[in-house]
Amino acid sequence: MKKNQLEIACFNYESAIIAQENGADRIELCENMKLGGTTPNSILVVKVRESLNIKMHVIIRPRGGDFMYSDEELTEMKQDIKQLKKLGVDGFVFGILKENGKVNKKQNKELVQLAHPLSCTFHRAFDVVKDVEESLEDVIECGFNTILTSGQGANVLEGIKVLEKIQKLADERIVIMPGGGLRSTNVQLIEEKLKEETYFHTSAITTDSETADPKEIKAILEYL
Repeated sequence: MKKNQLEIACFNYESAIIAQENGADRIELCENMKLGGTTPNSILVVKVRESLNIKMHVIIRPRGGDFMYSDEELTEMKQDIKQLKKLGVDGFVFGILKENGKVNKKQNKELVQLAHPLSCTFHRAFDVVKDVEESLEDVIECGFNTILTSGQGANVLEGIKVLEKIQKLADERIVIMPGGGLRSTNVQLIEEKLKEETYFHTSAITTDSETADPKEIKAILEYL
């Protein structure tokens, strides 16, 4: 029987506590939900780290918008990784593209090497790459451990065919983590389609707030 795991995207301290108390295996800590998640401030990181026993990954994204970064922004991302490594995080979440929609291997490799030996997830920048097969190989080459993706759909249901395809192509060389509109109402179907055991990613937010819903976390875990 497959043993899947659950990662909760947390936009505040409360969500992190709710995630741990209700059985999540890991959190992805970020701020600014309306921007799709940006690097959290170090005060929040310290507060969450002190309260959590489960794994904590942190997003490294200096702003919302596209996934192409200036030299100044790249320097900022490097500084954030250096600082946050000292605070006891378990991994980082980022992704850099070129203007032509390809993976920026040079810049991503620099950040992965800086993060070493911590785990790195290539985030949903993957959902806007031009060629998923080529980009899959590029992300693996960069040294990432995981790809967070909706399969280039508006949500995981729309992207399920791509998710199935890249999981098969990945052939256990990298974890394909479905995320984007993942809910208790669709997780069973997604779980059945994906053959390998994997991580599932959701904010578990069911209201207008930016805080995870404990009932939603428990409902998702029933299918994993």
